[in-house]
Amino acid sequence: MGMIDTQQKSVRIGNIVFNNNNPFILIGGPCVIESEEHTFYMAREISKITNELNIPFIFKCSFDKANRSSVDSFRGPGIDEGLRILKKVKTELNIPVISDVHTEEQIPKAVEVLDIVQVPAFLCRQTDLLVNIAKYNVVVNVKKGQFLAPWDMQSVIGKIESQGNHNILLTERGVTFGYNNLVSDMRSLVVMKETGYPVVYDGTHSVQLPGGLGCASGGQSEFIPHLCRAAVAVGVSSVFLEIHNNPTEAKCDGPNVLNLKNLKELLKQLKMIDSVVKN
Repeated sequence: MGMIDTQQKSVRIGNIVFNNNNPFILIGGPCVIESEEHTFYMAREISKITNELNIPFIFKCSFDKANRSSVDSFRGPGIDEGLRILKKVKTELNIPVISDVHTEEQIPKAVEVLDIVQVPAFLCRQTDLLVNIAKYNVVVNVKKGQFLAPWDMQSVIGKIESQGNHNILLTERGVTFGYNNLVSDMRSLVVMKETGYPVVYDGTHSVQLPGGLGCASGGQSEFIPHLCRAAVAVGVSSVFLEIHNNPTEAKCDGPNVLNLKNLKELLKQLKMIDSVVKN
């Protein structure tokens, strides 16, 4: 691998510009839509913090979590109700929104509402899914599979670019390390930056222990701040955080989410590190 290309690509959503050389953007929100009331509460509270700190913000929440550990796990309200709520967040609070799609059938409805369509890590190699999203020329955030080397993302990029779409974000969320464990290799961020595309660091899924509780995933949320600080020190376009006001009651990913009460202090730290690295 050579030196990082200084011609880093920009991906724009309204006034928000993803670029590895720009100040970082927060992608954040609850793992899954639990209710309209809770979704609005979280979007408002996170937005207050990011506005105060002058950090661009994109609200993340899933309408369907199709890759839960158990068939009994809470999946969310589904695509129609979920997109209705996300559209309301987008229009009433004036916040861009991101959510993930799991099937080709979901794409036409999703692109009508979402500012960013997210491809889950387990599906990052699914050619038809990637190509069909790319056809809409929407911004695509692809989570690098836990099983994939960072240089393998070049093939993922090629599938999206084949449709003339260059609105691509690449997310690191840890790599499988034995059973029920993930590890973050910060070299991965550097390798993916060499593609020129904006790189996102997912600080909450990276501390997940997949299937670690038997019929559910565990997590080590105490490591979120440490890994996020390390990633921002490497230099990324965005930090992705699942955030909840009451993690012990969260219907999805509770063990690995960031508590809302800790968000402001972490973002302040990240902003200071980010400014040093990029200046």
